[in-house]
Amino acid sequence: MVQNFRWGGTFRNAGWTAWMCVVVGWLVGSGTAGAAETLPSTAPFFEVLGAPTARDAFPLKSTRVQAVLTGVIAEVRVSQTYSNDGTRPIEARYVFPGSTRAAVHALTMTVGGRRIEARIKEKAEARKVYETAKKEGKSASLLEAHRSNVFEMNLANILPGEVVTVELRYTERLLALDGSLEWVFPTVVGPRYTRAAPAETGATPFPQAPVLANPTVADEPVFTLSVDVISALPLGAIECATHRVSTVREPNRARVELDATAGLAMNRDFILRFRTVGETLESGLLVDDWQGERYFMLTVQPPARVSRADLPPRDYVFVVDVSGSMHGFPLETAKSLMTDLLKGLREADSFNVLLFSGDSRLLAPEPLAATPELIASAVALLSRQAGGGGTELLPALRQALDLPQRPGVARSLVVVTDGYIELEAEAYALVKARLGDANLFAFGVGSSVNRELIERLARAGRAEPAVIDQGAAAGRAAARFRALIESPVLTQVRADFGALGARDVLPETAPDVLALRPLTWVGKATAGAQGKIWISGIAGSGAWQQEVDLAQAVDLGGRGLLARLWARDRLEVLDDLHALGSDRERHRAEIVELALRANLLTRFTSFVAVDTTPRVMTAAGESVRQPTALPEGMATAEEVPTTPEPETVGLLGVAALAVIWRAWRQCRKDLKPAAAAG
Repeated sequence: MVQNFRWGGTFRNAGWTAWMCVVVGWLVGSGTAGAAETLPSTAPFFEVLGAPTARDAFPLKSTRVQAVLTGVIAEVRVSQTYSNDGTRPIEARYVFPGSTRAAVHALTMTVGGRRIEARIKEKAEARKVYETAKKEGKSASLLEAHRSNVFEMNLANILPGEVVTVELRYTERLLALDGSLEWVFPTVVGPRYTRAAPAETGATPFPQAPVLANPTVADEPVFTLSVDVISALPLGAIECATHRVSTVREPNRARVELDATAGLAMNRDFILRFRTVGETLESGLLVDDWQGERYFMLTVQPPARVSRADLPPRDYVFVVDVSGSMHGFPLETAKSLMTDLLKGLREADSFNVLLFSGDSRLLAPEPLAATPELIASAVALLSRQAGGGGTELLPALRQALDLPQRPGVARSLVVVTDGYIELEAEAYALVKARLGDANLFAFGVGSSVNRELIERLARAGRAEPAVIDQGAAAGRAAARFRALIESPVLTQVRADFGALGARDVLPETAPDVLALRPLTWVGKATAGAQGKIWISGIAGSGAWQQEVDLAQAVDLGGRGLLARLWARDRLEVLDDLHALGSDRERHRAEIVELALRANLLTRFTSFVAVDTTPRVMTAAGESVRQPTALPEGMATAEEVPTTPEPETVGLLGVAALAVIWRAWRQCRKDLKPAAAAG
């Protein structure tokens, strides 16, 4: 009796202790609001600012956007007005988004009626100039780029009652898709899942900003936006599915303005799409002179795609983000997208599904035949996901890249995510180094996705990026994306620029055309060149060729637009080389040299403006940070299911083993006197 009691009591105590360890471990690893500030692997969620007067201290009062879209080029002017309504001088810090394709070329600061033009400098030097001005009591502004699409504005010594206006100007190329042109103005920086980057990558820490999880219109600075669309051809449909707008049209131009009564507007990307009359965009050649050199941009329409019946079998690996930031609208949209994509596979195809958050879960160790039964099992697995935990994209990419492949069958990796991670460069470098002969398509889901990650992954994967910005568009986007990934429109593309005297042409090698998107080249040309350019390739029906007469070129009149776009594309190439880690210092030096020459903002160059007018500092200054809204549809911490991270699971396993070991030792001690008594 005594022996049995001791055995049972020992294991009951051990079981109770183990259960308590599991409960405590689960609470520690669950990503609660309190733990989110200390655990490195929690999902990127932020609490609402608690102090009722805290928001009054932040000085951003209004943002005004004016854009002119001419052909395939956008010229954008963004004005931000700050006002110190308090009683002490302040330094303001504001993290805000930008376009991944923007060539930011000018910054001005207006304070006390004085307009100061900022100068481009190497990043460390610009920061030094700014800090010196701040110590000397001078008003100063500093614009830095932390990513191609994430900027930080710093304003020093804004005196009580003072109003400061900062204006930045940039140029970008519009995205063309399915006969439409698209302009995107991002309004919010989504918080990033952060894990310490390896020291050798040289990654810049992501500037997390305070977040208002449940903002109202009263919390938002005044936001106005107007777009002038100018076309050589009559305009067709113009639509903005993300915001309520008013549109005034003429045959060849239109003015689109954000509706001032539309409510909260700075929690999602503003996306405007428009078409010209006809089913396709026009081919064309633009030229422009700048600082003694002639630049060109050539746009050529590809042929129609091949028949689906002629396609060879393919192997697909779907890598799907089910982390906490995907909870709610993004994940439900991703489920709808994946269901459509999976059901669209042919039986000759094969597939696999890898779900990732804090850890990764693989549907099968080998490629699966695309039978209705196996597709149904994959859809059922997806339907059970709720979203929770961190966003461990890098381990998931490594696992997907290591999966076995069907011999002789082309593979496509399809990554579906909102992209809210910090290590964009590391993900790019991994795909570039290990993709082999496969393609990687990046699909962004959400109201304001991390477009830098989506676009860089697709570029590394020699494929196309795509974004679903609203749930209602998931079915249409899936059909378009399925058509995109199933077959190339044009391969083995060659361009003969001989008559143009072209040099420094980008891209250096044209990729396969996988969608009905125009081919675009930018480069430098010889002034006065005459003749024709020939573009050729292999289409579904065989050899394809198109010619462009230089006599039909449109001269932009020396505005420098093409020079900046060419420099932006060249900087993108250099930044990719820098991310890959080969000769990093040389590539950094090349980026700085070109950016300073072209007057462009990069991760290694910044704009700085200093007002030299003497100021009277009435009190010691204080630093404040401008909060932003969470992207529309992104969950707060309280809305996300608690899911332990892999580190937590490992700790629970260790704790359980420790409890069992202690119980076993206690049992041995208890058995010795019992055996002696017997």
